[in-house]
Amino acid sequence: MSLSSAIAIAQSAFSTTAQQTATVSKNIANSGNADYSRRMAMLGTTPGGAQVVSIYRAQNEALLKQNLIGISQSSAQSSLLSGLEIMKSALGGNDYESSPSTYLSAFRNSLQTFASTPGNATIAATVVSDASDLANSISKTSAAVQDLRLDSDKKIAEEVANLNRLLAQFETANNAVRQATAAGTDATAALDDRDKILKQVSELVGISTVTRANNDTVIYTSGGTVLFETLPREVTFAPKSAYDATVTGNGIFIDGVPLAPGSGADTNAQGKLAGLLQLRDDIAPTFQSQLDEMARGLVTLFKEGGLPGLFTWSGGTVPAAGAVQPGLAASLSVNPAAKANPFLLRDGGFNGVVSNPDGNAGYTVLLDGFVTAMDGDMAFDGATGLDATSSIMEFAASSIGWFEQIRSGASTADDNKAALLARTQEALGSVTGVSIDEELSLLLDLEQSYKASAKLISTVDAMMASLLEAVR
Repeated sequence: MSLSSAIAIAQSAFSTTAQQTATVSKNIANSGNADYSRRMAMLGTTPGGAQVVSIYRAQNEALLKQNLIGISQSSAQSSLLSGLEIMKSALGGNDYESSPSTYLSAFRNSLQTFASTPGNATIAATVVSDASDLANSISKTSAAVQDLRLDSDKKIAEEVANLNRLLAQFETANNAVRQATAAGTDATAALDDRDKILKQVSELVGISTVTRANNDTVIYTSGGTVLFETLPREVTFAPKSAYDATVTGNGIFIDGVPLAPGSGADTNAQGKLAGLLQLRDDIAPTFQSQLDEMARGLVTLFKEGGLPGLFTWSGGTVPAAGAVQPGLAASLSVNPAAKANPFLLRDGGFNGVVSNPDGNAGYTVLLDGFVTAMDGDMAFDGATGLDATSSIMEFAASSIGWFEQIRSGASTADDNKAALLARTQEALGSVTGVSIDEELSLLLDLEQSYKASAKLISTVDAMMASLLEAVR
């Protein structure tokens, strides 16, 4: 080997070591960045020695796709559970002490006490007060349900705008990847940016990807609709300004195709948007229909002469049996006449139909009838998701049971999906993430390589000095 060849090899070693060291340093600097994939300098042998021929970016397409699915499923489940927890708080928390079922039981007990002592004015006033609390509970719960729907609608509008913004960013990142790949230049940074955006998109909507020539990526929704192909597809949504039981929310459209909501407590939704649609258009309206049926049942059970008696509402009629009257719960109230004269509940007279004209203090026919009716079966609309035939007491209890079953199921599913996502991210991180121990070990190897190159230069220098001394 000539001295000039030795110097060239040493110079090549220095250059290669410098590039490898820069790569390792970049890895260490990004060790805490979950969106960074580890780089490795790939070496090749040339006449001048080993050289860095490319920078390899650690990746695993199968794990990345599984991670995107896990993010979508966990995000949908989390958004659903969040809404259910808000509704649970409105119902009083763990014991549901503010729920209509709780107030209905208190009212029924007061009514039973009044039936046993029908001449007691204090108890009569207590019954009317408990009836007012019951009506307020139903109307306030109805308002909370509609507030939840409105809040979900606003979140949908925000996330749709966010999704369109992310798709525009994805176009820029995807173009950078395509151009770098086609030119044969380093595309690792652009790939990191693109994968980061994909993760953010998957939080909002379930996606799958297909990679074409030059690393060009096409995005589809989990339902098969094109979300991005060269250009982003438009995602549209028209929010509502207010909600009540008669208002139906607008859908989310991706390139004109509606996005389907999820279903079930362990929702099959992928992405936050589908979870919010399920909350707004399925769970909340079903619970609202149950409240409307409770309110209709009270108006029906306490009617007098074919018109509302103790309980009334804005419609001022007794709705048909077995069919939901949308929005009835929101305006349910106690007849003002009962507040002025609580004994109307005992004697009748809300609509001129007096059953106890003499005001007999021991008269209990109406009161006993009301208690019996509350414990007896009546027809409810099967669209509520509960038994179509039951007592109003059982119906109210079943409503809370239905809600808690969904909430607890959603909570369990949220834990499971979060755990599955964590395991998937851990598996992906073991392939693409940075291990400080490995990088430091590699630095030590590079240090030895540098020392060897420096030793070679030192030796060549000494030989050159000896050669020059000999010539003199």
